[in-house]
Amino acid sequence: MDSPKLPPNAKRVFMGVIFEVWQWEQEMFDGSVEIFEKLKRPDTALVIPVVGDKILLQEQEQPGKPGPFLSLPGGRLEEGEEPLDGAKREFLEETGYVSDDWELWRQFSPSSKTVWTVYIYIARNCQKKAEQTLDPGEKISLKFIDFEEFLMLSEDEMFYERELVPFLYKFRLHPDQKEEFRDFLFNSKLKTRN
Repeated sequence: MDSPKLPPNAKRVFMGVIFEVWQWEQEMFDGSVEIFEKLKRPDTALVIPVVGDKILLQEQEQPGKPGPFLSLPGGRLEEGEEPLDGAKREFLEETGYVSDDWELWRQFSPSSKTVWTVYIYIARNCQKKAEQTLDPGEKISLKFIDFEEFLMLSEDEMFYERELVPFLYKFRLHPDQKEEFRDFLFNSKLKTRN
């Protein structure tokens, strides 16, 4: 689903650190006019990193969140930043890993009331390059899990990326789609080009 757009007559009425509120007059079916509004926020890039036969996951703590949670590397894009560049930047900062084999897997908007796109990339053949460079509000430890454990995150309440849960369930229920996804994750597109 494409990210919801703002109509040309929308005006920003609030600008916070992350969120903006936009409002506009919308004509109703009976000819009356109502005020409509949407939130706008920076787009997000997430990474499913493959290191050998494992998937790299994060156990993370952040101020204001109740306890530790499991997450994929990623975060908000900076203004004007391309999604892939943001994914690579966040991945390196949060994990110290890099990859030369990136592929966009999914792109979607989590809410029709928010102008916001989430990009999910697969990063294959990841290699450790540097130490983590975390923000002051992040405590992140790295965890390596196998493919079956990754699918079982659909049952884990600590897993932060709730938008992925339906996909993980689907792969668990449909063996053919599960194998197709496993092949997509672990088989480098770089190998097939040579």
